[in-house]
Amino acid sequence: MSVEKRVIKKYPNRRLYDTATSSYITLGDVKQLVLENVDIQVVDAKSQDDITRSVLLQIILEEENGGMPMFSYEVLTQFIRFYGQAMQGMMGPFLEKNLQLFGQMQQKLQEQTRAMYGDKAVFNTTMWGEFMKLQGPAIQNVMSSYMEQSTGMFLEMQNRMQEQTKQLFSGFTFPGYVPPGKDDAGKS
Repeated sequence: MSVEKRVIKKYPNRRLYDTATSSYITLGDVKQLVLENVDIQVVDAKSQDDITRSVLLQIILEEENGGMPMFSYEVLTQFIRFYGQAMQGMMGPFLEKNLQLFGQMQQKLQEQTRAMYGDKAVFNTTMWGEFMKLQGPAIQNVMSSYMEQSTGMFLEMQNRMQEQTKQLFSGFTFPGYVPPGKDDAGKS
């Protein structure tokens, strides 16, 4: 059973209209809906095109321009470099899976905190920030280990794909192609 998405219309004057509440909302309100795990769809009121991704990217841009950006220069330039590359189609699912795993890790940390301190413990952003300062190196080590494993799996998958591609195309001959190890006359 699919959950119906909350439709938000974006008008030419750049105003956003929430069809569920029959009222105009701000980009901050859209962000809040996302934080509350509300499935949304933003459509252009005139063309009916789905513009959800561009609105979500706009929210990310505003967050990045705020106090503490999440993406470094290096990460952003790597994103740009992946566009148009052979592995572009795999990058999205790879990042999505890693973000899911990161979210699960965060949820387990919160569950462990509740188990240790009970439901009445109030951990606001400041307290989590202090906790992360103290535990940062340990968490960084866990994340580094995880990223090494993730990178290893990605490279292994890439190598398997290359081998499968070689096997798939090994029976075909391509004009002008000289396999490695053969000279121009086709001799070994």
